[in-house]
Amino acid sequence: MERLWSPWRMAYIEDSQDGGKDEGCIFCGHLADGDEVLYLGGHVFVILNAFPYNSGHVMVAPRRHVGVVSALGFDERAELLDVTFKSVDVLGEALGPHGFNVGMNLGRVAGAGIPGHLHMHVVPRWGGDTNFMPVVGDTKVLPEMLQATRAKLKPHFENL
Repeated sequence: MERLWSPWRMAYIEDSQDGGKDEGCIFCGHLADGDEVLYLGGHVFVILNAFPYNSGHVMVAPRRHVGVVSALGFDERAELLDVTFKSVDVLGEALGPHGFNVGMNLGRVAGAGIPGHLHMHVVPRWGGDTNFMPVVGDTKVLPEMLQATRAKLKPHFENL
């Protein structure tokens, strides 16, 4: 059996055990300044992902800083799902994708980049939107700048 030694990973693993260092929450920061918010509801808000998997990749997050689903109240859960599904409709109307990925990454080991503030991802997908670049070049090709996507989506979320 071949072994690949990567002792530098232990620092990451140990840091992940306690949820990592709190360097401030990007969701709470965006909510506080409001500039990046596409939609602001009673319990949730919508922002564009700054590091999107595809153009139009939005995140729906509770306004309250909550890291576990069980901490959400009934009204927060209901609005989180409602706005997530409405975001699918908005993105479908505004961008015309062929499909969507919708979901949550709960916990750092599950892929949550911000494990302290849960959020739903809504990722528009098009036939042929994945090519060799992510595999060979470790690079994702996005056909549009975030500012252009935000300008395109903002009017649609205002009607949500």
